[in-house]
Amino acid sequence: MSTNGVALQFAANLSLLYPEHDFLDRYAAAAADGFKGVEMLFPYAWPKEELAARLQGNGLQQVLFNAPPGDMEKGERGMASLPGRQDDFRAGMEQALLYARALGCPRIHVMAGISAGKEAEAQQRDTYLENLDWAARQAAAEGRCVMIEPINQRDMPGYFLKTQAQAHAIVQELGHDNLQVQMDLYHCQIAEGDIETRLRAYLPTGRVGHMQIAGVPQRHEPDRGELNYPYIFRVIQELRYQGWIGCEYRPAEDTSAGLRWMREALAQAAPV
Repeated sequence: MSTNGVALQFAANLSLLYPEHDFLDRYAAAAADGFKGVEMLFPYAWPKEELAARLQGNGLQQVLFNAPPGDMEKGERGMASLPGRQDDFRAGMEQALLYARALGCPRIHVMAGISAGKEAEAQQRDTYLENLDWAARQAAAEGRCVMIEPINQRDMPGYFLKTQAQAHAIVQELGHDNLQVQMDLYHCQIAEGDIETRLRAYLPTGRVGHMQIAGVPQRHEPDRGELNYPYIFRVIQELRYQGWIGCEYRPAEDTSAGLRWMREALAQAAPV
């Protein structure tokens, strides 16, 4: 299997990796382990100026974060598909764009929200498309991309966006170049399986703007669990995916020690 010299780019998810450090110290820890990019869930608990300083001081690029998800304590997991919450969604997206501007971040993940049931599905989908259309236009004006991510029903029961096919159909229907799919292989394996076939179906479309990985089923390091990531990485390289791969997993051990999988992957991917 030829990889055609395409490099693998791994980004540390600072919300999950390096729990042995205070959050703001995770930037230095990631840089020390060789990461050039970082992602996170939600940056809003910290001043954007402080986060920007940490990025600059450690030579890191912010590659992704999430727009505000609504009231998580009340069970909200995003607002994009929720009828009647359009104003809240837009306010959250505007806040996300402020942070993206300050951090130089090119991608914002917009969470869909929880399904209200079959009877509300059509209305939710209409709301989702309306909000995504608006968000993509706002982001395009600043040269940024909006990401949507299917999430498995075991980890997030009732999440509205469930499958790769559903996400790609929405992106294709709206037709914005800067509206893309965030393909998380952990969620994809649990929800659908058949990872290689889906990679071969979707990566060549150009609609996958970001990827994420974790071991399945426990969401630990990628070398723990049922997925053969060395093989998957070769497929990703063969398909010439040139985006970032976010390491969104919960370390089972010290984060740095657990990165042997990444060192091996980069060594195997190096040009001969």
